[in-house]
Amino acid sequence: MSDKPSYLGLLNSIAVGEAGGEELFCAWASVTPSPDVKAVLEAVMLREGEHAKSFAKRINELGYSVLPREDPNQKSRVAIAASTTLSDCEKFSQLAVGVAPKNGTDVFAKFMDDLTIDVQTGQLMGRYIAEERDSNRMLQSCRAIVEAEMNGSSNNGTAELEARLGRIEQALEQLLAKA
Repeated sequence: MSDKPSYLGLLNSIAVGEAGGEELFCAWASVTPSPDVKAVLEAVMLREGEHAKSFAKRINELGYSVLPREDPNQKSRVAIAASTTLSDCEKFSQLAVGVAPKNGTDVFAKFMDDLTIDVQTGQLMGRYIAEERDSNRMLQSCRAIVEAEMNGSSNNGTAELEARLGRIEQALEQLLAKA
């Protein structure tokens, strides 16, 4: 390809970052004692992995390859996630996962500002953004339930209902993805 797309760096950053996210959530899901937390973490992990591969594939279709970038914090973040001595509540806090955006800011708001993004990449980006926002909402809800349980202020029926609703939403998303 003669003209390198201006958004190639963004695609590469997403591919690399999502692969790291998949590793982190996989490590955490494998050790959490809570089946409800595990269900949320696995849903997010699968999305992260699919995003990493989809963006790597798109980069390849554009005639390039993913350039790996070392994240100096990745090993320590995965170690926290894989810890069997930290609670899920401590992990949410230490990893800053499931945190509502500050001042209503959206990290994805500027992703589509590049007017040269082609249709296929734009479709991929739009789906990615929507799924990332949804994953963050799932993680925020999970974190709130875990924190409430840790503080002894949760209603177990409410936590069960939230978990069941999360599983129903996940099943619906899977059905829609197959359609």
